[in-house]
Amino acid sequence: MNLSLLLEMSASTLEDRPAITSGSRTLNYAQLDAAARRCAAKFLSMGATGVVYCGTNDASFPIAVFGAAYAGLPFIPLNYRLGDEQLQPLVEANRGAVVIAENAKVPGADPDMVILRSTILDPSFAAVGDVELPPFVDPEDIAIILYTSGTSGTPKAALLRHRHLTAYVIGTVEFAGAEPEQAALVTVPPYHIAGLANLLSNMYSGRRIVYLESFDAQVWLDTIRNERITQAMVVPTMLARVVQHLDGSPADAPNLATLSYGGARMPLPVLEQALELFVGTGFVNAYGLTETSSTIALLGPEDHDAAFAGDPVAKVRLGSVGKVLPGIEVEVRDEDGNVLPVGEPGLVFLRGEQVSGEYEGGSVIDAEGWFPTKDRGWIDEDDYLFIEGRADDTIIRGGENIAPAEIEDVLRRHEAIVDVAVVGIPDDEWGQQIAAVVVVAPGKSVGVDELHTFCHQHLRSSKTPYRIEFRDELPHTPTGKLLRREVLADLLG
Repeated sequence: MNLSLLLEMSASTLEDRPAITSGSRTLNYAQLDAAARRCAAKFLSMGATGVVYCGTNDASFPIAVFGAAYAGLPFIPLNYRLGDEQLQPLVEANRGAVVIAENAKVPGADPDMVILRSTILDPSFAAVGDVELPPFVDPEDIAIILYTSGTSGTPKAALLRHRHLTAYVIGTVEFAGAEPEQAALVTVPPYHIAGLANLLSNMYSGRRIVYLESFDAQVWLDTIRNERITQAMVVPTMLARVVQHLDGSPADAPNLATLSYGGARMPLPVLEQALELFVGTGFVNAYGLTETSSTIALLGPEDHDAAFAGDPVAKVRLGSVGKVLPGIEVEVRDEDGNVLPVGEPGLVFLRGEQVSGEYEGGSVIDAEGWFPTKDRGWIDEDDYLFIEGRADDTIIRGGENIAPAEIEDVLRRHEAIVDVAVVGIPDDEWGQQIAAVVVVAPGKSVGVDELHTFCHQHLRSSKTPYRIEFRDELPHTPTGKLLRREVLADLLG
Protein backbone atom coordinates (compact mmCIF):
# COMPACT_ATOMS: atom_id res chain seq x y z
CA MET A 1 0.00 0.00 0.00
CA ASN A 2 1.24 3.50 -0.83
CA LEU A 3 -0.01 7.08 -0.68
CA SER A 4 -0.89 7.35 -4.37
CA LEU A 5 -3.18 4.33 -4.05
CA LEU A 6 -5.09 6.11 -1.25
CA LEU A 7 -5.90 8.99 -3.60
CA GLU A 8 -6.58 6.66 -6.53
CA MET A 9 -9.17 4.79 -4.43
CA SER A 10 -10.89 8.01 -3.35
CA ALA A 11 -10.87 9.50 -6.85
CA SER A 12 -12.39 6.38 -8.42
CA THR A 13 -15.11 6.15 -5.75
CA LEU A 14 -15.87 9.83 -5.06
CA GLU A 15 -15.06 11.30 -8.46
CA ASP A 16 -17.30 14.38 -8.41
CA ARG A 17 -17.31 15.03 -4.68
CA PRO A 18 -15.53 18.28 -3.64
CA ALA A 19 -12.11 17.44 -2.22
CA ILE A 20 -10.17 20.67 -1.66
CA THR A 21 -11.29 24.26 -1.08
CA SER A 22 -8.65 26.98 -1.01
CA GLY A 23 -9.82 30.56 -1.30
CA SER A 24 -12.30 30.68 -4.17
CA ARG A 25 -10.96 27.48 -5.76
CA THR A 26 -12.50 24.04 -5.21
CA LEU A 27 -11.23 20.80 -6.74
CA ASN A 28 -13.18 17.58 -6.78
CA TYR A 29 -11.50 14.22 -6.21
CA ALA A 30 -11.08 13.49 -9.93
CA GLN A 31 -9.50 16.91 -10.54
CA LEU A 32 -7.14 16.47 -7.58
CA ASP A 33 -6.05 13.09 -8.90
CA ALA A 34 -5.50 14.42 -12.43
CA ALA A 35 -3.48 17.40 -11.14
CA ALA A 36 -1.30 15.11 -9.00
CA ARG A 37 -0.58 12.85 -11.97
CA ARG A 38 0.35 15.84 -14.14
CA CYS A 39 2.75 17.05 -11.47
CA ALA A 40 4.27 13.59 -11.08
CA ALA A 41 5.05 13.48 -14.78
CA LYS A 42 6.56 16.96 -14.66
CA PHE A 43 8.74 16.10 -11.67
CA LEU A 44 10.07 13.01 -13.44
CA SER A 45 10.69 14.91 -16.67
CA MET A 46 12.89 17.31 -14.68
CA GLY A 47 14.94 14.43 -13.29
CA ALA A 48 13.90 15.23 -9.72
CA THR A 49 15.10 13.07 -6.84
CA GLY A 50 12.54 14.49 -4.42
CA VAL A 51 9.94 17.25 -3.98
CA VAL A 52 10.69 20.07 -1.54
CA TYR A 53 7.63 22.13 -0.60
CA CYS A 54 8.29 25.56 0.88
CA GLY A 55 4.91 27.24 1.01
CA THR A 56 1.73 27.81 2.94
CA ASN A 57 -1.55 25.90 2.96
CA ASP A 58 -3.50 25.92 -0.27
CA ALA A 59 -4.49 23.51 -3.04
CA SER A 60 -0.90 23.23 -4.24
CA PHE A 61 0.02 21.31 -1.08
CA PRO A 62 -2.10 18.17 -1.67
CA ILE A 63 -1.29 18.24 -5.37
CA ALA A 64 2.43 18.26 -4.55
CA VAL A 65 2.10 15.53 -1.88
CA PHE A 66 0.32 13.12 -4.18
CA GLY A 67 2.35 14.21 -7.19
CA ALA A 68 5.47 13.13 -5.34
CA ALA A 69 3.77 9.86 -4.37
CA TYR A 70 2.74 9.06 -7.96
CA ALA A 71 6.30 9.81 -9.09
CA GLY A 72 7.79 7.58 -6.39
CA LEU A 73 9.69 10.52 -4.89
CA PRO A 74 10.01 11.59 -1.25
CA PHE A 75 8.02 14.68 -0.30
CA ILE A 76 9.93 17.16 1.89
CA PRO A 77 7.93 20.04 3.39
CA LEU A 78 10.07 22.80 4.88
CA ASN A 79 9.18 25.62 7.24
CA TYR A 80 8.61 28.60 4.96
CA ARG A 81 9.01 30.91 7.98
CA LEU A 82 12.70 30.10 8.35
CA GLY A 83 15.27 32.74 7.56
CA ASP A 84 17.69 32.21 4.68
CA GLU A 85 20.50 31.01 6.96
CA GLN A 86 18.26 28.28 8.41
CA LEU A 87 16.53 27.35 5.17
CA GLN A 88 19.59 27.10 2.93
CA PRO A 89 21.22 24.03 4.56
CA LEU A 90 17.91 22.15 4.47
CA VAL A 91 17.46 22.89 0.77
CA GLU A 92 21.07 21.97 0.04
CA ALA A 93 20.65 18.69 1.93
CA ASN A 94 18.03 17.77 -0.66
CA ARG A 95 19.99 18.75 -3.74
CA GLY A 96 18.36 17.31 -6.86
CA ALA A 97 14.83 17.79 -5.58
CA VAL A 98 12.28 20.02 -7.24
CA VAL A 99 11.58 23.03 -4.98
CA ILE A 100 8.03 24.37 -4.90
CA ALA A 101 8.06 27.87 -3.44
CA GLU A 102 6.38 31.28 -3.37
CA ASN A 103 9.04 32.88 -5.56
CA ALA A 104 11.91 31.83 -7.79
CA LYS A 105 14.68 32.80 -5.35
CA VAL A 106 15.15 30.02 -2.81
CA PRO A 107 18.45 29.98 -0.85
CA GLY A 108 20.53 26.95 -1.76
CA ALA A 109 18.31 25.85 -4.65
CA ASP A 110 19.21 25.31 -8.30
CA PRO A 111 17.11 27.96 -10.14
CA ASP A 112 16.30 25.41 -12.84
CA MET A 113 14.65 23.17 -10.23
CA VAL A 114 12.37 25.82 -8.67
CA ILE A 115 8.66 25.77 -9.50
CA LEU A 116 6.33 28.56 -8.39
CA ARG A 117 3.61 27.32 -6.08
CA SER A 118 0.94 29.02 -8.18
CA THR A 119 2.17 27.25 -11.31
CA ILE A 120 1.21 23.73 -10.27
CA LEU A 121 -2.40 24.86 -9.88
CA ASP A 122 -2.53 25.66 -13.59
CA PRO A 123 -4.13 22.82 -15.64
CA SER A 124 -1.64 23.58 -18.42
CA PHE A 125 1.28 22.71 -16.14
CA ALA A 126 2.53 19.39 -17.48
CA ALA A 127 5.58 17.56 -18.77
CA VAL A 128 6.68 18.06 -22.35
CA GLY A 129 5.98 14.79 -24.15
CA ASP A 130 4.78 11.53 -22.67
CA VAL A 131 6.22 10.52 -19.31
CA GLU A 132 5.24 7.21 -17.81
CA LEU A 133 4.61 7.09 -14.11
CA PRO A 134 6.05 4.19 -12.12
CA PRO A 135 3.64 1.24 -12.32
CA PHE A 136 4.36 0.37 -8.69
CA VAL A 137 5.67 2.32 -5.71
CA ASP A 138 7.19 0.08 -3.07
CA PRO A 139 5.60 0.50 0.39
CA GLU A 140 9.16 0.40 1.76
CA ASP A 141 10.11 3.52 -0.19
CA ILE A 142 10.45 6.81 1.70
CA ALA A 143 7.24 8.81 1.28
CA ILE A 144 7.88 11.81 3.54
CA ILE A 145 10.95 13.46 5.03
CA LEU A 146 9.94 15.72 7.90
CA TYR A 147 12.33 17.92 9.83
CA THR A 148 11.51 17.81 13.52
CA SER A 149 10.72 21.14 15.14
CA GLY A 150 14.04 21.19 16.95
CA THR A 151 12.88 22.47 20.36
CA SER A 152 16.12 21.17 21.88
CA GLY A 153 18.62 21.65 19.07
CA THR A 154 19.18 21.30 15.33
CA PRO A 155 16.19 19.73 13.51
CA LYS A 156 16.58 16.08 12.48
CA ALA A 157 15.21 14.56 9.29
CA ALA A 158 12.63 11.93 10.24
CA LEU A 159 11.88 9.36 7.52
CA LEU A 160 8.34 8.05 7.04
CA ARG A 161 7.86 5.23 4.58
CA HIS A 162 4.65 4.60 2.65
CA ARG A 163 3.80 1.62 4.84
CA HIS A 164 3.97 3.67 8.03
CA LEU A 165 1.59 6.35 6.79
CA THR A 166 -0.86 3.96 5.14
CA ALA A 167 -0.92 1.82 8.30
CA TYR A 168 -1.98 4.90 10.24
CA VAL A 169 -4.70 5.89 7.75
CA ILE A 170 -6.16 2.44 7.15
CA GLY A 171 -6.03 1.60 10.85
CA THR A 172 -7.91 4.72 11.97
CA VAL A 173 -10.16 5.88 9.11
CA GLU A 174 -13.13 4.26 7.38
CA PHE A 175 -12.69 4.51 3.61
CA ALA A 176 -15.25 6.92 2.06
CA GLY A 177 -17.05 6.93 5.42
CA ALA A 178 -17.72 10.67 5.54
CA GLU A 179 -21.08 12.14 4.52
CA PRO A 180 -21.02 14.44 1.45
CA GLU A 181 -21.65 17.58 3.53
CA GLN A 182 -18.74 16.98 5.91
CA ALA A 183 -15.88 19.48 5.69
CA ALA A 184 -12.60 19.72 7.62
CA LEU A 185 -10.81 23.01 8.27
CA VAL A 186 -7.01 22.73 8.21
CA THR A 187 -4.84 25.54 9.56
CA VAL A 188 -1.87 23.57 10.93
CA PRO A 189 1.22 24.21 8.78
CA PRO A 190 2.12 21.81 5.95
CA TYR A 191 5.57 21.09 7.37
CA HIS A 192 4.05 19.55 10.53
CA ILE A 193 3.00 15.89 10.74
CA ALA A 194 -0.53 17.03 11.68
CA GLY A 195 -0.83 18.87 8.36
CA LEU A 196 0.03 15.72 6.43
CA ALA A 197 -2.10 13.45 8.62
CA ASN A 198 -5.11 15.75 8.20
CA LEU A 199 -4.72 15.62 4.44
CA LEU A 200 -4.39 11.83 4.25
CA SER A 201 -7.13 10.93 6.72
CA ASN A 202 -9.71 13.46 5.53
CA MET A 203 -9.07 12.63 1.88
CA TYR A 204 -9.36 8.88 2.52
CA SER A 205 -12.64 9.37 4.41
CA GLY A 206 -14.09 11.54 1.63
CA ARG A 207 -14.35 14.88 3.44
CA ARG A 208 -13.87 18.22 1.74
CA ILE A 209 -10.71 19.87 3.08
CA VAL A 210 -10.80 23.65 3.52
CA TYR A 211 -7.39 25.33 3.77
CA LEU A 212 -6.50 28.61 5.44
CA GLU A 213 -3.11 29.97 4.40
CA SER A 214 -2.55 31.60 7.78
CA PHE A 215 -4.28 31.59 11.13
CA ASP A 216 -6.36 34.46 12.46
CA ALA A 217 -8.94 33.87 15.19
CA GLN A 218 -11.72 35.89 13.54
CA VAL A 219 -11.04 34.49 10.07
CA TRP A 220 -10.98 30.97 11.55
CA LEU A 221 -14.37 31.51 13.22
CA ASP A 222 -15.84 33.07 10.08
CA THR A 223 -14.64 30.11 8.00
CA ILE A 224 -16.08 27.63 10.51
CA ARG A 225 -19.47 29.30 10.09
CA ASN A 226 -19.46 30.23 6.39
CA GLU A 227 -18.08 26.93 5.10
CA ARG A 228 -20.25 24.91 7.51
CA ILE A 229 -17.17 23.16 8.87
CA THR A 230 -17.89 19.88 10.67
CA GLN A 231 -14.35 18.95 11.74
CA ALA A 232 -11.35 21.10 12.66
CA MET A 233 -7.93 20.68 14.22
CA VAL A 234 -5.95 23.31 16.12
CA VAL A 235 -2.74 23.55 18.09
CA PRO A 236 -2.93 24.99 21.64
CA THR A 237 -1.82 28.50 20.73
CA MET A 238 -4.58 28.70 18.12
CA LEU A 239 -7.29 27.60 20.55
CA ALA A 240 -5.98 30.03 23.16
CA ARG A 241 -6.30 32.90 20.66
CA VAL A 242 -9.82 31.83 19.68
CA VAL A 243 -10.89 31.67 23.33
CA GLN A 244 -9.32 35.06 24.03
CA HIS A 245 -10.99 36.53 20.93
CA LEU A 246 -14.43 35.20 21.94
CA ASP A 247 -13.98 36.85 25.35
CA GLY A 248 -16.73 34.78 26.98
CA SER A 249 -19.17 34.85 24.05
CA PRO A 250 -20.47 31.54 22.63
CA ALA A 251 -18.59 30.33 19.55
CA ASP A 252 -21.78 30.02 17.46
CA ALA A 253 -20.49 27.06 15.45
CA PRO A 254 -23.57 24.79 15.13
CA ASN A 255 -22.11 22.57 12.40
CA LEU A 256 -18.79 21.93 14.17
CA ALA A 257 -19.17 18.34 15.35
CA THR A 258 -15.55 17.71 16.31
CA LEU A 259 -12.68 19.97 17.37
CA SER A 260 -9.35 18.16 17.70
CA TYR A 261 -6.30 19.60 19.37
CA GLY A 262 -2.69 18.47 19.57
CA GLY A 263 0.84 19.29 18.48
CA ALA A 264 1.81 20.51 21.95
CA ARG A 265 0.50 20.30 25.48
CA MET A 266 -2.88 22.01 25.94
CA PRO A 267 -3.14 24.26 29.03
CA LEU A 268 -6.11 23.02 31.08
CA PRO A 269 -7.54 26.53 31.73
CA VAL A 270 -7.73 27.16 27.97
CA LEU A 271 -9.42 23.81 27.37
CA GLU A 272 -11.95 24.40 30.16
CA GLN A 273 -12.91 27.77 28.71
CA ALA A 274 -13.22 26.29 25.21
CA LEU A 275 -15.54 23.53 26.46
CA GLU A 276 -17.86 26.23 27.79
CA LEU A 277 -17.84 28.30 24.59
CA PHE A 278 -18.18 25.57 21.93
CA VAL A 279 -21.57 24.19 22.91
CA GLY A 280 -22.44 20.94 21.13
CA THR A 281 -18.92 20.37 19.81
CA GLY A 282 -17.08 17.17 20.69
CA PHE A 283 -13.46 17.74 21.75
CA VAL A 284 -10.68 15.28 20.92
CA ASN A 285 -7.10 15.34 22.19
CA ALA A 286 -4.83 13.71 19.60
CA TYR A 287 -1.34 12.75 20.79
CA GLY A 288 1.36 11.64 18.44
CA LEU A 289 4.83 12.38 17.14
CA THR A 290 6.45 12.91 13.78
CA GLU A 291 8.17 9.55 14.15
CA THR A 292 4.84 7.75 14.74
CA SER A 293 3.13 9.01 11.55
CA SER A 294 0.84 11.21 13.67
CA THR A 295 -1.74 10.14 16.24
CA ILE A 296 -1.19 7.14 18.51
CA ALA A 297 -3.60 8.04 21.35
CA LEU A 298 -6.97 9.79 21.63
CA LEU A 299 -8.98 11.33 24.44
CA GLY A 300 -12.49 11.38 23.01
CA PRO A 301 -15.58 13.59 23.34
CA GLU A 302 -17.16 11.34 25.98
CA ASP A 303 -14.16 11.92 28.28
CA HIS A 304 -14.32 15.68 27.77
CA ASP A 305 -18.09 15.75 28.34
CA ALA A 306 -17.78 13.74 31.57
CA ALA A 307 -15.11 16.12 32.86
CA PHE A 308 -17.22 19.15 31.94
CA ALA A 309 -20.16 17.57 33.79
CA GLY A 310 -18.07 17.38 36.96
CA ASP A 311 -17.01 13.73 37.08
CA PRO A 312 -13.93 13.87 39.37
CA VAL A 313 -12.18 10.92 37.67
CA ALA A 314 -12.83 12.37 34.21
CA LYS A 315 -11.50 15.73 35.37
CA VAL A 316 -8.18 14.09 36.23
CA ARG A 317 -8.15 12.26 32.90
CA LEU A 318 -8.69 15.53 31.08
CA GLY A 319 -4.97 15.95 31.72
CA SER A 320 -4.22 12.71 29.85
CA VAL A 321 -3.90 12.03 26.12
CA GLY A 322 -6.45 9.22 26.33
CA LYS A 323 -6.02 5.63 25.26
CA VAL A 324 -3.64 4.33 22.62
CA LEU A 325 -5.11 3.36 19.23
CA PRO A 326 -5.66 -0.25 18.22
CA GLY A 327 -2.42 -1.64 16.85
CA ILE A 328 -0.25 0.49 19.13
CA GLU A 329 1.47 -0.90 22.21
CA VAL A 330 2.86 1.26 25.01
CA GLU A 331 5.29 0.61 27.84
CA VAL A 332 6.58 2.91 30.59
CA ARG A 333 10.13 2.12 31.69
CA ASP A 334 12.63 3.36 34.23
CA GLU A 335 16.12 4.59 33.36
CA ASP A 336 17.43 1.00 33.46
CA GLY A 337 14.85 -0.26 30.95
CA ASN A 338 12.59 -2.02 33.46
CA VAL A 339 8.85 -1.89 32.75
CA LEU A 340 7.09 0.09 35.46
CA PRO A 341 3.73 -0.78 37.04
CA VAL A 342 0.51 1.23 36.67
CA GLY A 343 0.72 4.74 38.07
CA GLU A 344 4.50 5.07 38.14
CA PRO A 345 6.02 7.74 35.84
CA GLY A 346 8.91 6.93 33.55
CA LEU A 347 10.00 6.94 29.92
CA VAL A 348 7.33 6.16 27.31
CA PHE A 349 8.05 3.55 24.62
CA LEU A 350 5.78 2.71 21.64
CA ARG A 351 5.48 -0.11 19.14
CA GLY A 352 3.25 -0.55 16.08
CA GLU A 353 3.05 -0.69 12.28
CA GLN A 354 2.74 3.08 11.91
CA VAL A 355 5.81 3.77 14.07
CA SER A 356 8.88 4.68 12.02
CA GLY A 357 11.50 5.82 14.52
CA GLU A 358 13.91 6.32 11.63
CA TYR A 359 16.13 9.27 10.80
CA GLU A 360 18.62 10.01 8.06
CA GLY A 361 21.34 8.75 10.39
CA GLY A 362 19.56 5.44 11.07
CA SER A 363 16.78 3.92 13.13
CA VAL A 364 16.37 4.14 16.90
CA ILE A 365 13.90 1.24 17.03
CA ASP A 366 15.27 -1.55 19.25
CA ALA A 367 15.48 -5.26 18.39
CA GLU A 368 11.92 -5.85 19.71
CA GLY A 369 10.47 -2.97 17.67
CA TRP A 370 10.13 -0.43 20.51
CA PHE A 371 10.55 3.30 19.85
CA PRO A 372 11.80 5.60 22.66
CA THR A 373 9.60 8.71 22.54
CA LYS A 374 11.77 10.62 25.04
CA ASP A 375 8.53 11.69 26.71
CA ARG A 376 7.93 11.08 30.40
CA GLY A 377 4.55 9.73 31.37
CA TRP A 378 2.51 7.10 33.15
CA ILE A 379 -0.56 4.90 32.65
CA ASP A 380 -3.52 4.68 35.02
CA GLU A 381 -5.51 1.59 35.97
CA ASP A 382 -7.85 1.99 32.97
CA ASP A 383 -5.02 2.42 30.42
CA TYR A 384 -5.24 6.20 30.07
CA LEU A 385 -1.84 7.58 29.10
CA PHE A 386 -0.59 10.72 30.86
CA ILE A 387 2.31 12.65 29.29
CA GLU A 388 4.23 14.88 31.71
CA GLY A 389 6.52 16.36 29.06
CA ARG A 390 9.87 15.74 27.48
CA ALA A 391 12.29 13.77 29.62
CA ASP A 392 14.91 16.47 29.07
CA ASP A 393 12.52 19.08 30.53
CA THR A 394 12.21 17.31 33.89
CA ILE A 395 13.57 19.39 36.77
CA ILE A 396 15.58 17.39 39.32
CA ARG A 397 15.60 19.30 42.61
CA GLY A 398 17.24 17.58 45.54
CA GLY A 399 16.75 14.21 43.89
CA GLU A 400 13.03 14.80 43.23
CA ASN A 401 11.75 14.67 39.63
CA ILE A 402 9.44 17.62 39.00
CA ALA A 403 7.37 18.03 35.83
CA PRO A 404 7.18 21.68 34.70
CA ALA A 405 3.64 21.12 33.38
CA GLU A 406 2.11 20.79 36.85
CA ILE A 407 3.53 24.14 37.96
CA GLU A 408 2.62 25.81 34.66
CA ASP A 409 -1.01 24.70 34.99
CA VAL A 410 -1.22 26.25 38.46
CA LEU A 411 0.22 29.58 37.33
CA ARG A 412 -2.07 29.69 34.28
CA ARG A 413 -5.05 29.53 36.62
CA HIS A 414 -4.15 32.96 37.99
CA GLU A 415 -6.44 35.48 36.30
CA ALA A 416 -3.53 37.78 35.36
CA ILE A 417 -1.41 35.14 33.59
CA VAL A 418 -1.83 34.23 29.91
CA ASP A 419 1.38 32.27 29.30
CA VAL A 420 4.08 30.66 31.43
CA ALA A 421 7.25 28.61 31.13
CA VAL A 422 8.86 26.69 33.97
CA VAL A 423 12.47 25.52 33.71
CA GLY A 424 15.24 24.26 35.96
CA ILE A 425 18.21 26.53 36.60
CA PRO A 426 21.53 25.32 38.07
CA ASP A 427 21.87 25.46 41.86
CA ASP A 428 24.88 24.43 43.95
CA GLU A 429 22.81 23.16 46.88
CA TRP A 430 19.79 21.54 45.22
CA GLY A 431 21.20 20.65 41.79
CA GLN A 432 18.41 22.63 40.15
CA GLN A 433 15.97 25.28 41.29
CA ILE A 434 12.59 26.04 39.74
CA ALA A 435 12.28 29.21 37.70
CA ALA A 436 9.07 30.53 36.16
CA VAL A 437 8.75 33.10 33.39
CA VAL A 438 5.25 34.53 33.04
CA VAL A 439 3.35 36.73 30.58
CA VAL A 440 0.71 39.01 32.10
CA ALA A 441 -2.59 39.57 30.29
CA PRO A 442 -3.21 43.04 28.82
CA GLY A 443 -4.78 45.33 31.40
CA LYS A 444 -3.84 43.06 34.31
CA SER A 445 -1.11 43.38 36.93
CA VAL A 446 0.46 41.02 39.43
CA GLY A 447 3.64 40.96 41.50
CA VAL A 448 6.16 38.28 42.37
CA ASP A 449 5.02 38.01 46.00
CA GLU A 450 1.40 37.47 44.96
CA LEU A 451 2.39 34.70 42.54
CA HIS A 452 4.57 33.04 45.19
CA THR A 453 1.61 33.04 47.59
CA PHE A 454 -0.69 31.72 44.87
CA CYS A 455 1.68 28.84 44.13
CA HIS A 456 2.05 28.01 47.85
CA GLN A 457 -1.74 27.66 48.04
CA HIS A 458 -1.82 25.04 45.28
CA LEU A 459 1.60 23.35 45.39
CA ARG A 460 3.86 21.98 48.07
CA SER A 461 6.87 24.12 48.89
CA SER A 462 9.37 22.00 46.92
CA LYS A 463 7.41 22.75 43.73
CA THR A 464 6.95 26.46 44.29
CA PRO A 465 9.15 28.51 41.93
CA TYR A 466 12.29 29.88 43.53
CA ARG A 467 12.53 32.59 40.89
CA ILE A 468 9.74 34.34 38.96
CA GLU A 469 10.34 36.77 36.11
CA PHE A 470 8.10 38.63 33.68
CA ARG A 471 8.33 38.85 29.88
CA ASP A 472 6.13 40.38 27.17
CA GLU A 473 5.99 37.05 25.32
CA LEU A 474 7.49 33.56 25.31
CA PRO A 475 9.21 31.78 22.41
CA HIS A 476 7.05 29.14 20.71
CA THR A 477 7.28 27.21 17.47
CA PRO A 478 4.48 27.90 14.94
CA THR A 479 2.80 24.70 16.15
CA GLY A 480 2.70 25.89 19.73
CA LYS A 481 5.64 24.05 21.28
CA LEU A 482 7.41 26.05 23.94
CA LEU A 483 11.09 26.61 23.21
CA ARG A 484 12.38 25.95 26.71
CA ARG A 485 16.02 26.12 25.70
CA GLU A 486 15.50 29.76 24.66
CA VAL A 487 13.72 30.55 27.92
CA LEU A 488 16.57 29.00 29.89
CA ALA A 489 19.23 30.79 27.84
CA ASP A 490 17.44 34.08 28.48
CA LEU A 491 17.38 33.46 32.24
CA LEU A 492 21.03 32.44 32.38
CA GLY A 493 22.01 35.47 30.35
